[in-house]
Amino acid sequence: MPHTLTIAVDFDGTIVENKFPEIGKPKLFAFETLKILQEEGHRLILWTYRAEDKLDEAVQFCEERGLEFYAINKSYPEEVYEHNISRKILADIFIDDRNIGGMLGWGEIYQKLKDRAIIRENKKEKKKFGFLGRFKFNI
Repeated sequence: MPHTLTIAVDFDGTIVENKFPEIGKPKLFAFETLKILQEEGHRLILWTYRAEDKLDEAVQFCEERGLEFYAINKSYPEEVYEHNISRKILADIFIDDRNIGGMLGWGEIYQKLKDRAIIRENKKEKKKFGFLGRFKFNI
């Protein structure tokens, strides 16, 4: 995937089974998929309801499994939360168990991201042919 993305990922119910305030078992292929996405250059943001000690526990749980995040509940590491700024994270993709339609499996998530990158690359290829390359001609 040559085009890098900023991906916000929820913790409970997404990376691990939802056992909040405890930490559930890791979801099948969650850590493996997230590490591959990082290796491909994507930025991962941990985007979770957890705060304070419970957040620290989740971050440590991920780090113990080889996953470190670009930012945690922030759009970028240096961001300072202020009450006059929206808490919404600036990301290209949000992965959350509360999506409409529910949580996809991690293999399917990876494939959708890969397919999205291929589509984006194909669009770039078409643009290489100049202005007329944008039109379809029936001959």
